[in-house]
Parts: sequence; C-alpha cells; structure tokens
Amino acid sequence: MPIIKKRRLSVRIDMTPMVDVAFLLLTFFMLTTSFQPPEEVKIEVPSSHSAFKLPDSNILMLYIDKTGQIFMGVDQPALMERLFGPQARLKKEIQVKVENLADLLVQARISNPRLRTVVKGDEDADYGVIEDVMNILQRTLITNFSMVTNSIQDKKPQQ
Repeated sequence: MPIIKKRRLSVRIDMTPMVDVAFLLLTFFMLTTSFQPPEEVKIEVPSSHSAFKLPDSNILMLYIDKTGQIFMGVDQPALMERLFGPQARLKKEIQVKVENLADLLVQARISNPRLRTVVKGDEDADYGVIEDVMNILQRTLITNFSMVTNSIQDKKPQQ
C-alpha cells in the first residue's frame, strides 16, 4: 500500500500588525524619554550685547539663583562623581556652600586643567553673592571666566 503524501500549503503570516506595534512603541519611547536630567535650579540671566559663544566641552559652571544659593556643575560625569560622589554622576549641578567653593574649584582644576569657568547668575540675584564668587575665583587664581547673559539682538523698527 503506497503512502500518499498531501501537498503542504505554505503558511503566510501577515507582518503588518507587528510593524504597527513596533512603531507605536518606538513613538511612545521617543515622546516620553527625557534625554537631559532636570535642572536643579532655574536661572534667568540678564541681557547684554555680547556675541561671545560658550565652548562646547570642558566647562565648569557656577550657577547663582535669585535667593543667593550657589550651584556648581561640570560637563563631565566622571569629574562630577570625583568631586561630589557617586550620587552626583548624572546630575547637572550640585548646591555648594561658599566655604567649600574654593576647595571644589581647586580640585576641579587639578583634575582637568583645561576647564573653562562660566558664571551664570540670575538677574534678580544679590550682587554681594556674585562678588563673593568672583573673589573666590580670584583667590583660586581663576582670573579668566565668562558671565552668561542673554543676547539682545538690535532690531530695526518696522516701517
């Protein structure tokens, strides 16, 4: 008795729903992901006419908010961890006391001598705190630093 084999039918799977789900997941994660950690302090900088641009890397930022608190941040996570501990590795800035600022500045400059210091003070901050920070920078021999401001673009009156 001969065995008769049935011809196999190929199975066709529709991939459209899987592609739809993949794109929905991709869209969801793109829209809900925050790529930068939230800022610890919100600074509203004063305006000026300067056109000098900030460098892209090797930046040591000093933030002064409107209440006079000082925050310090470095753009390199490894250096942030070395200065403030492992919990600060992914943070953008950490609050520091005026008494500790000079030591932290010296440690940061020893760790990376190419750091460029930038001071970003709120326009409503007390000038005394900014003066204290500038004096500390001068004592630690950081005499070349930048102040961040908003650029005012001269607009011609519309006719």
